[in-house]
Amino acid sequence: MAKQAVLLLAHGTPETIAQIPEYLRNVTSGRPLPPQVVEEIQRRYALIGRSPLTEITFEQARMVEAELAAGPQPVPVYVAMRNWRPYIPEVVRQMRADGVEEAAVVCLAPHNSRTSVGLYRRAIAAEAADLRFDFTDGWPQHPLLIEAFAERLRPALARLGEQTGAPVPVLFTAHSVPCRTIQTPTASQGQPRFWPGEGADPYAEDAKRTAALVAERVPEIAQWWFAFQSQGASGGPWIGPSVEQTLEAVAASGVRALLLQPIGFLCDHVEILYDVDILFRDFAARLNLRLERPESLNISATLARAVADLSRQGLARLSSH
Repeated sequence: MAKQAVLLLAHGTPETIAQIPEYLRNVTSGRPLPPQVVEEIQRRYALIGRSPLTEITFEQARMVEAELAAGPQPVPVYVAMRNWRPYIPEVVRQMRADGVEEAAVVCLAPHNSRTSVGLYRRAIAAEAADLRFDFTDGWPQHPLLIEAFAERLRPALARLGEQTGAPVPVLFTAHSVPCRTIQTPTASQGQPRFWPGEGADPYAEDAKRTAALVAERVPEIAQWWFAFQSQGASGGPWIGPSVEQTLEAVAASGVRALLLQPIGFLCDHVEILYDVDILFRDFAARLNLRLERPESLNISATLARAVADLSRQGLARLSSH
């Protein structure tokens, strides 16, 4: 029987502010960013102290490994990052050195985009050699993922409703991506189409589908919206609507308290601890709008069960071949 393992992939984050320039070069594949952009990102990290993404991801891995321990044989769970240490190539080489022959690979970003999750897959393939792997492209509708978000949303919704004495609407968000990463113009018709030969990039619809399923799972939500957050500083348009645009429209409609739940992220990091907790909350306050958010999934036991289930499915597919 082949020696099997699970590999969890995440975006990665630097440990110190001094490492941010190197980290950003990894994110942009070496494309230089203007100094003022680098300085702004360093300022944001300084305001939140540090990003806990790496340590939370390793804790998630330990929980998934414990879930898998009930199987016929122990299954080790490895962690690798695309843009920081431990890098994907290094971890894949270590897995091969450890004698791993088959690996179920799960990206801890449930919404598949060929220019984000697709890059993770290519990084694995480049180092895999004779290591056979099953890659879960996306899992936006997994029932345990939906329940994990619902578990965080319900108490926050009840708490804010009690404090305000009124039904509280919800704004779901996911990270924006540049329009050019999912579309390219056709020379013949002059109309946008998705990347040739790859079909429609599913990212935007996947994210909206997760939001709709969470809202369905928590029927006490009076009203909800969806927006894309954390548009970057690179040139060209990013997909929207943006959180800022949506908050302006919500406030103009008379809403005075709102819950924002980022359903595109599985743990705390700068896009939550700064973008939501500082930037969006301050922006909402200027609109006379109280903005709160539920606790992130982080080390949710339900999330660990979801990832363990995906891992089992991947390992079973490998064994069946």
